[in-house]
Amino acid sequence: MKYRLIIALLMVLFVGSVGCAQSFRDTNNMLLGKVESDGTVRNANNMRMGRIFEDGTIRDSNNMRLGTIEKDGTIRDKNNMRLGTVSSDGTVRDNNNMRLGTIASDGTVRNNNNMKIGSANGINAKYAAVLFFFGLF
Repeated sequence: MKYRLIIALLMVLFVGSVGCAQSFRDTNNMLLGKVESDGTVRNANNMRMGRIFEDGTIRDSNNMRLGTIEKDGTIRDKNNMRLGTVSSDGTVRDNNNMRLGTIASDGTVRNNNNMKIGSANGINAKYAAVLFFFGLF
């Protein structure tokens, strides 16, 4: 019985921490939404906005293709036009290679003036770039 209780508590803590760890927030720490483990993107009201698939395809809630995230960090729109990139160090650049901002390893999202514009704790930097800089959702 004691072990079941411990396991149940650990499961609750694990599930709770995952939900919090994948949220994205604005500069005032207001919840904007979250990215679930399967890539589903939900807004602050828990409405499904779309999904980012393992192959990098980004689709809206009606399953319409919005764009892609390539393995090298290139982000493209639905017409396959290059919007920008996210480098391995978290630097986000537009199509003209102009620096838009950064996404730190702790999830802090900063604009080009190094001002914090939000956070994306536990979210893949490429996903965070789509959410904060490229407006594909």
